[in-house]
Amino acid sequence: MAKLQMKPLVCILFIVIILQHSRPTTSQEVEDESEFSYSENNERGPSRWGEIHEEWGACSNGTMQSPIDMFNQRVQIVSHLGKLKRSYKPANATLRNRGHDMMLRFDGEAGAIEINDTEYALQQCHWHSPSEHTINGRRFDLEAHLVHESADGKIAVIGIMYKIGRPDPFLLSLEEHLTAITDTTEAERAVGVMNPRDIKFGSRKYYRYIGSLTVPPCTENVVWSFVQKVRTVTREQVRLLRVAVHDDSDTNARPLQPINERWIQLFRPDDKEN
Repeated sequence: MAKLQMKPLVCILFIVIILQHSRPTTSQEVEDESEFSYSENNERGPSRWGEIHEEWGACSNGTMQSPIDMFNQRVQIVSHLGKLKRSYKPANATLRNRGHDMMLRFDGEAGAIEINDTEYALQQCHWHSPSEHTINGRRFDLEAHLVHESADGKIAVIGIMYKIGRPDPFLLSLEEHLTAITDTTEAERAVGVMNPRDIKFGSRKYYRYIGSLTVPPCTENVVWSFVQKVRTVTREQVRLLRVAVHDDSDTNARPLQPINERWIQLFRPDDKEN
């Protein structure tokens, strides 16, 4: 009799688990960016993102929003964070035009990073021009975001800034696909196997702060790790990332947000390390 009573309970628990894991997540960045604009003259511009959908409210009401200016007076130099632990690996990927940016989505398991004993799986990377974050008030020409998510839905982003100079090798490997999308109206293009380890950092030093996604729904408590070294990219590579989108805009950078009471940590390894 006890076994018969247990069966309905087991079924109910199974259904609850399935429902929990099948709910669409609202914490990740939107896939279709056509509902908002980067122009402040537009009624759907950055200052009004929080009014477009209720679940985007953090864009207007949040207190830990990104991007920010990482200026020296708010930076604490630390050595306890440890180097960024990456375990990236090659995976099939798809280049997608989201409406305001080009996103490289990893369709297979592309590895992860580890922060404070939590593993965050790499989901996608995308680019903003000019840079959204600034360092001591200086804005750069391009900013890459590598977006990761943990098993329980927490988000961690690695940011890399670029200035005009020598070509970026990873973007060179995507050039043919970006050009192909520019010449058509297709939203997606399979690019085959890509190795995220080819996205070079160039330094073990990085900034760390707690912020948000820089696009709706502007989810907060995002762990940001910003590579201190500014890498290089050609003007043509920046241009190609913009024209491939077809949104008739010169920028896809959210304005700087108030830093409020937040501090930024700058990890500097021992002198023996680079």
